[in-house]
Amino acid sequence: MHTESIERWVHNHTFGQDEKKSAERRTMIVSVVTILTMIVEIGAGIVFGSMALLADGLHMGSHASALAISVFAYRYTRIHAKDARFNFGTGKVSSLAAFTSATMLALIALVMAWESIGRLLSPVVIRFNQAILVAVLGLLINGACLAILGGHGSFHGKRGREHEHEEDADPVHGHADRHDHNFRSAYLHVLADAVTSVLAIFALVLGKYLGQQWLDPFMGLVGATLVIRWSWGLLRSSARVLLDLQAPDEMLAAIRKSIESEGDNRVSDLHVWSVGPGIYAAEIAVVASRPRDPDDYYKLLPGELGLVHVTVETHRCAAADREGL
Repeated sequence: MHTESIERWVHNHTFGQDEKKSAERRTMIVSVVTILTMIVEIGAGIVFGSMALLADGLHMGSHASALAISVFAYRYTRIHAKDARFNFGTGKVSSLAAFTSATMLALIALVMAWESIGRLLSPVVIRFNQAILVAVLGLLINGACLAILGGHGSFHGKRGREHEHEEDADPVHGHADRHDHNFRSAYLHVLADAVTSVLAIFALVLGKYLGQQWLDPFMGLVGATLVIRWSWGLLRSSARVLLDLQAPDEMLAAIRKSIESEGDNRVSDLHVWSVGPGIYAAEIAVVASRPRDPDDYYKLLPGELGLVHVTVETHRCAAADREGL
């Protein structure tokens, strides 16, 4: 009987991380496309002596490296999901990969800014036709990759929301799950490449027909500023998970309200932190004159919050002891 009682409460800590999800497949496709494009551009740049093609190929190589990190993170998370060494599963691997990729993205943006400032101070001759062709080619490929990543996949923002200032800094909208930092990092790298291509085309066309060559490095600075802002937003949101910071205030308020909605229950201590994309663990201390069974408190918690590992600690209030209740 005792064994049956224990088995009722024993559970694993995979929390669905062992399943291959749509985002992993899409990220893999985009990674392969990016790597193939990089190889073609670098090869063509060497064969045809085009610095524009060679430079764009090397630039795309940096994004290919970041996408490879995302693919590796998905695979590692899935393969090691049942590894008991991870106290709450492997969900945080996603945030670790995203933090690494966001750092790479910020460094790429700083290099873009440095090169743009150098060209503003010391202009170079631009081969407009060739440069425009490369920019258009890059935009088409990145557009296709964005369509793959931004399609109607299995990731939807169902399990709570992140802080509003973090969402404002995140250009990923629609159906891409805001909570999957790894997916967001892959999306941001492709989006950054696409935006720089659009800005480059705009600047190169005006430079060719209006003679405004300064627009090319200036747009480089604009693109670098946008990319740094996006990468900073992702760095902050992924760091929150890695540092086990408290969940959003809205979630804490919802948990407290649900527990205190019945009887004289009062939440005396509450800790909620993310253990994976859109999933949370919680430790809740409840004080009441007549504490109930922990299972009763579990049932009070809203199901849509994504709480996958909850520990409830109950205490009998001192006033009840004095009154002999």
